[in-house]
Amino acid sequence: MFDVINVIPFIFACLLLNILPGPDSLYIIARSATQGARAGVVALLGIMVGVSVHIVAAALGLSALLATSAWAFTVIKIAGCAYLLYLGFSMLMAKRPQQDGPEGEQHVKQKVELPRTASLQRIFAGGFLTNVLNPKVALFFLAFVPQFIPAEVADKTTMFLALGGIFTLTGTSWCLLLVIGTVWLRKHLSGVGRLSFWLNKAAGGLFVYFAVKLGLASA
Repeated sequence: MFDVINVIPFIFACLLLNILPGPDSLYIIARSATQGARAGVVALLGIMVGVSVHIVAAALGLSALLATSAWAFTVIKIAGCAYLLYLGFSMLMAKRPQQDGPEGEQHVKQKVELPRTASLQRIFAGGFLTNVLNPKVALFFLAFVPQFIPAEVADKTTMFLALGGIFTLTGTSWCLLLVIGTVWLRKHLSGVGRLSFWLNKAAGGLFVYFAVKLGLASA
């Protein structure tokens, strides 16, 4: 079923697309920096489950509905904008843990380094919903993956799902590197508590930006 001539370029394309910074990478880095490796991995799982939903939908032809129906595209777009705004403003409004005074500096550092701003369930939902409620992700897979399916392949749905699995695998590998790198920096950089706090704020601002950008998008 696999044609090496088509699969190898597809893998390289997937790696390049995953390395490019975007809302998914930003979300994983922000959660890893503020809440540690477990939160980063949970964010990664939520994102990849959301991506998998779009891959299956595109393979079954459901994403074509978004490409042809302005009404369906607009409904999902509005829902995605609303959730991105909610997520962004939640991160922007998160308060920094209070410091109790100059003494006990190490204790204060621990308090600042580990702000439990969201449950693991909420982190997973954040990664999942920011993908599922973004119609541009569905249209991306609908436009990108078929380019690597040879015309002579009989079972194009299975081929689509297989290539989608490769995309998910490369994305997971890259995002795990992001988690590991962010957590390493979190442990070894001084003042990382302050850095994590402001990174969370920056991520919130960018999610608001992504919401506006999605809101202005057309099918």
